Amino acid sequence: MTLVLITFPSQKNSFQISSSATLAASKPSTPRRRGPHPNTAVNKKSPAQDELLGLASDPSNDPLFKNNCLNMDVLYRTGENHEGILTYTPRLISVNYQGSLGSLSSRGRGTVSTHKTEPHKKNLFLHSLDEEQHVQMDIDNVGCTESQDAISDEDIVNGLEKSVQFWSDYSKAQFHPRSLYELSGLWMDAQDFDNYGIGKDVFSEGSRREEMSERLRFFVEESDHIQGIQFIVDDSGGFSSVAADFLEHIADEYENTPVLLYTARSPGSYQGSKSANRSLMRDLHDAVSFSRLSPFCKLVVPVGLPSLATSRASNYLFVDDQKPYHSSAVYAAALHSLSLPFRMQPLGPTTNASYVSGGIGMNGVVQMLTGEPRQNMVALLDAAIPAPSLAGDLAEQPLLRNLQPLTPEIVDGVEDSQSVEWLSIHGCFNSGNDRASVTEVQDAISAAYRYVESRPRFCHLSTALCPLPIPLSFPKIFNSLVRKNGQLVSSLASDMPPKGPLDVDSIPMAARLRSSSAIFPFLSTRLQNLRRLGIQQGAAGSQLLRSWGFEKDELEDMGESLSKMVKAVDPGLRSSSDDSD
Repeated sequence: MTLVLITFPSQKNSFQISSSATLAASKPSTPRRRGPHPNTAVNKKSPAQDELLGLASDPSNDPLFKNNCLNMDVLYRTGENHEGILTYTPRLISVNYQGSLGSLSSRGRGTVSTHKTEPHKKNLFLHSLDEEQHVQMDIDNVGCTESQDAISDEDIVNGLEKSVQFWSDYSKAQFHPRSLYELSGLWMDAQDFDNYGIGKDVFSEGSRREEMSERLRFFVEESDHIQGIQFIVDDSGGFSSVAADFLEHIADEYENTPVLLYTARSPGSYQGSKSANRSLMRDLHDAVSFSRLSPFCKLVVPVGLPSLATSRASNYLFVDDQKPYHSSAVYAAALHSLSLPFRMQPLGPTTNASYVSGGIGMNGVVQMLTGEPRQNMVALLDAAIPAPSLAGDLAEQPLLRNLQPLTPEIVDGVEDSQSVEWLSIHGCFNSGNDRASVTEVQDAISAAYRYVESRPRFCHLSTALCPLPIPLSFPKIFNSLVRKNGQLVSSLASDMPPKGPLDVDSIPMAARLRSSSAIFPFLSTRLQNLRRLGIQQGAAGSQLLRSWGFEKDELEDMGESLSKMVKAVDPGLRSSSDDSD
């Protein structure tokens, strides 16, 4: 079973949350914390599988990395390059500006591209990967095992903190030639490509539609069965328009394939001029962007807080909002955890039920969260990074209490008897500071929900023993409360510098998707702004919307669709209905 991941990172720099595919491929595999290059001849397994086996080979590392019962083929594909070397690459299509790939090139091997720029200079991390590949080739060819190791891990980690400009600066993954696509002729920064109208017609210009469609067709047709498509777009600017057109094409071509859409934003996307004209454009952009993207998906999950650093999600983190390198790592970790159940091996003779439980496909998640009685297609994302242990009074279960929202513009503490939740928890500790068994997690979560003030109508729990490994390319974002394997201590040392991959090997994780009326402000604001600024007689934004190609009848259709979404989660309407019952 396979997934195809499509990303539209609309920033030149490092804000790309290409989820578990890139994150898993970046994990080091030797005691030195840097493993073989993913596509050397000896490395015939998935990058993630190779990393897990490498970690397990060191007695000081957690053996759970080896026995994980996760099928990495769900996200990766096997292949062979022109030199006959086996490759293992993510099923990924990444679309971005021309010149946005840093040290990578969109040409690949055996592809045709109009890309003319010279690749960006490689940093120490990427140089170290090249060095290891050359050493491995020497071992294969002449049996030489000696190598020069002039680049220290500390230099690599510190160098990344100071020098990351592109998402490719910290990616270890190798990519199929059809994975990376630059929009030829589109040379600009995110600051210039900042509204829905500027991206209008970009998808349909020239041969872009066919080129992007062909790349998707390649990954879909080589699959025996496609679970669905995870579609990630930074919807804060013109890429929202490009993504909407691509999604419409996907809905036409693959109508039975569920699409899970993450609309993702970095803290920097919320900053900018506060002028009246700018505010008008941003409000209309947000309303139009969501209205155009949502009809072509089965489930939408808005991701990205205005300030991650000051949010409760950073209780154990030390995040710099000015560094997309930091925020993208946090969101990638959460999306990695959500995709874990998609990769759990079905229970059977070769699957140990003590390692995983609650595996579910993408379509199952969509049906569960969007089904009756509410039929709400917009979910909230919560995460605990790292997840606390299961210790403590069940009535004050710290794990549930530490799940904090990564979705913006929601209301806290709402009581919603019709809410539906899906929890993914992996690698957490029990009260004795040992890894909690699958049964212990199930019992603790079930008991904790009996004590919450407002219980969800339904909750599905997916759990695994394997924690989240922290790659060498991960930023230094953990505070002093986080220990080596992700355990949490009670006292914070104020003079301690942030911790990174040389201090923390792995962390327990918890992520949750909720269908809840807590999303009401997010939807209501977009509906009100569309009506007030775009649809009403004499609306201040009517001319701007016409310049973006929208006529009044299309805007009214958008308003009607948004209104239905708002009514589905309106706590006032729900309370009235409950009272009448």
